[in-house]
Amino acid sequence: MAHASGRTRGESGNPIIRLQGVHKVYDAGENAVHALRGIDLDVEAAEYMAIMGPSGSGKSTLMHILGCLDVPTEGEYLLDTTPVSKMSSRELARIRNRKVGFVFQSFNLLPRATTLRNVELPMLYAGIGRGERRERAQEALQRVGLADRARHLPAQLSGGQRQRAAIARALVNSPSILLADEPTGNLDTRTGQELLSIFDELHAQGHTVILVTHDTNVAAHARRVLHIVDGLVEADQTRVVEAEGAVA
Repeated sequence: MAHASGRTRGESGNPIIRLQGVHKVYDAGENAVHALRGIDLDVEAAEYMAIMGPSGSGKSTLMHILGCLDVPTEGEYLLDTTPVSKMSSRELARIRNRKVGFVFQSFNLLPRATTLRNVELPMLYAGIGRGERRERAQEALQRVGLADRARHLPAQLSGGQRQRAAIARALVNSPSILLADEPTGNLDTRTGQELLSIFDELHAQGHTVILVTHDTNVAAHARRVLHIVDGLVEADQTRVVEAEGAVA
């Protein structure tokens, strides 16, 4: 697999993500479904990558493994040099809360909690004190332009504002990876582009961003596009960033 020059490795000198021979099989015997059939993948710190593929290609399974929502049936996964392939559910939850920020198509906000409270939740699970939770949640909302909606319930927000709140929630624990699954799928085109500009800004600030999408317009924001077909990497394309910042 070809890698572009200029990718930044983590402090350890290793990729932030390394998958080696990753397989995922659901069920067994005659009913076995081979969702991933041997994925090798390195992702450097501060990369901006999109994962694309048709329905049933394995891209959602790959996202679940990258986000520590599932583990491989076979193969190795190192997340920021930590081996996670054989972790228990409790260990996965702990590393997921510390190292991965999730943004989902359906927002996944608690309907009876304020925007601020929704953003605080990952820190609550991490055992962070109330004062620090409040301060960091407010800072995260400020980053996504939603500070004036902190006291609103999700039902009082537009779709774009709800997704901004979801991005703020994903950022509060300073994760190694920001993982977004069809983040503009429930938004109109203009609002979707506004949200993608936030991901662009976060990448420019040094975040590792991975978008899972079927939309070529969304994938066009990424510097690297991984195409998954039948559980295998069909193509791995990296676009050159020119001096003025345009993507060739």
